[in-house]
Amino acid sequence: MRKPLIGMLATVLVAGATTLAGLAPAQAAPLANAPLANAAPLVNVATGAKGAIAAPAPADAAVDFTGTVALDNCSGSLVRMPGSAGSDPALVLSNGHCLESGMPGPGQVVTDQPSSRTFTLLDGSGADLGTLNAVKVVYGAMTDTDVSIYQLDSSYDTIQAQYGIAPLTVSADHPAQGADIRVVSGYWKRIYSCSVDGFAYQLREADWTFKDSVRYTSGCNVIGGTSGSPVVDANSGLLVAVNNTINENGQSCTLNNPCEVDQGGAVTVHQGIGYAQETYIIPPCFGAGNVLDLTLPGCALPRP
Repeated sequence: MRKPLIGMLATVLVAGATTLAGLAPAQAAPLANAPLANAAPLVNVATGAKGAIAAPAPADAAVDFTGTVALDNCSGSLVRMPGSAGSDPALVLSNGHCLESGMPGPGQVVTDQPSSRTFTLLDGSGADLGTLNAVKVVYGAMTDTDVSIYQLDSSYDTIQAQYGIAPLTVSADHPAQGADIRVVSGYWKRIYSCSVDGFAYQLREADWTFKDSVRYTSGCNVIGGTSGSPVVDANSGLLVAVNNTINENGQSCTLNNPCEVDQGGAVTVHQGIGYAQETYIIPPCFGAGNVLDLTLPGCALPRP
């Protein structure tokens, strides 16, 4: 797990680096698992009497770059919770190790911190549409999970009106083994296709431990810069996880080489296999108005 480097790495090409690093190469590599051209958005926003956001696109909706964003060193996505309204302040999801303040240590949880971070919003084809601005880090951690959640200075309705882009919806359900998924990197403008191979009871990398992580099949051979990419269920169009790491060279439980630990303590290494952190645990922690409340019933995100 390499720390994300900014500025000086703008002139360095990173090939095959771990996704957990979020490194910033100078130019994008050729597309692998190329995106579907001119595909329809995953979700459409419809403002009703109460400003609600419409349900996700129907099953078998094409997965493209709609709702994804590029950070200066990572990937991310514009997201809504199942109960979010169009008038709510919009949220961006990425990895905890992509925070501009640095990677949180084990047991460290960041909440309600001012932020002026910017995100490049993409359309369905991966073209840059404009810049979204954060006002604060709502939540960030690398304990049990690896997520960062930013609040923007705009509502979903405002973004929809200005750019014609709707957010991805975070699924309230645990992802299913064998599900057909897409890892959509706004940084690289690259879409990876694979399946959920299974789940790691614990995923350990250096000092960090993640719980109940998604293990990919080999098709999602993610690289540096894909950190924070949304993992989208190809059938429902829902966001089910956030991409965060890969075992680079077969080492066990070291930096850049996560290992799996089962309930009995047995350690397994899968060289070249990537992982993501499940996101179904996030919606129970948000109340009306997209307000984070870690004391809500069912909220399992680690607390400060």
